[in-house]
Amino acid sequence: MARKDPDDPGCKTDTAAVRLKAFPSIAGVLVWREFMTHTQLQRARRLLCALHDHIHETLVSARAQHASSFHKVVGITSADTIYHIDRISEHAICAWFARHWPRAWPVELVMEGLDEKGEATTFPRGTPVARTVLKCILDPIDGTRGLMYDKRSAWILTGLAPQRGAKTHLGDIVVAAMTELPTSKQVRSDQLSAVRGRGVVATKRESAGSGRVRLRVQPSKARNFEQGFASFSRFFPEGKALLGQIEETLWRRLGLWGKDGGAKVFEDQYISTGGQLYELAVGHDRMVGDLRPKVFGKIGLKTEALCCHPYDICTALILQELGGFVERPDGRPLRDPLDTTSPVSWMGYANATLARQVRPILRRILKTL
Repeated sequence: MARKDPDDPGCKTDTAAVRLKAFPSIAGVLVWREFMTHTQLQRARRLLCALHDHIHETLVSARAQHASSFHKVVGITSADTIYHIDRISEHAICAWFARHWPRAWPVELVMEGLDEKGEATTFPRGTPVARTVLKCILDPIDGTRGLMYDKRSAWILTGLAPQRGAKTHLGDIVVAAMTELPTSKQVRSDQLSAVRGRGVVATKRESAGSGRVRLRVQPSKARNFEQGFASFSRFFPEGKALLGQIEETLWRRLGLWGKDGGAKVFEDQYISTGGQLYELAVGHDRMVGDLRPKVFGKIGLKTEALCCHPYDICTALILQELGGFVERPDGRPLRDPLDTTSPVSWMGYANATLARQVRPILRRILKTL
């Protein structure tokens, strides 16, 4: 379940410092020599949530005026297609960082579209990357296609890590936040945020302009997959046959194939990595797997734009803080660099019991590739 927010009145705050490993200087200029205290980490979490609320309000307002043009393509990057809706959020984000990000915490912002300009985006503006102490990776709209056609919620995703230059990876993230961008007919918007080792703060907002109230979230405690949701991402025609073969083999070896006239395991193709993590976090799904990079490599396709990237899964920390698991298909931790182009294969499990059932079988299946 979500832990109580230490900032709430009446809640004792453990002010013990959260130790972040020092790392070698980037270009010998500036290193992370201090320890970020629990208070500072909670402040960073609140800042990310405030940024998300700003993006949310910006997009809701823009939808009322420009919804018909949200799907217009305005650019193609090495990672994905950029739509008009993406450009609206990009401008809002840069303006917010310029106004609100603490000057004492110089940060590099990593976001799809910004890297195509050929230079790093830092705040305060003009700060050399070597002098930043934090790296913030952000996906303003994960699930763009579902949202711009008003089909399903998208998500704002952000992860914050100590700056280690090109060595900074998903495992370094110490603060994460995700906020729902609902469809036009929805009134509720959920927000989950976490500090490593300090649990999750979960809230919901029932209507535009209203305040946020507490939300109880907890991954499924189910000990098997029967009568539950467990899916592998296969959003596109490419690789569907091999992905289906892998999944079918898994269910056979788990003894569910054909059981009682047909395995009662259901799938949900939520075209948003953040949305998939949310479904695991709140107990809707028991397992989600994304093997697209491995499958595409096997069939000889260069389809990086059709894969999950580090910015899509930068909120894995939230599920992990709730007791779930997000890892590589072989069970190792995610260590992909904080960039916008690296393809990421991953598996997510609601609890340890389910993870232990699947890991060894999936390893053997993938070795046959």
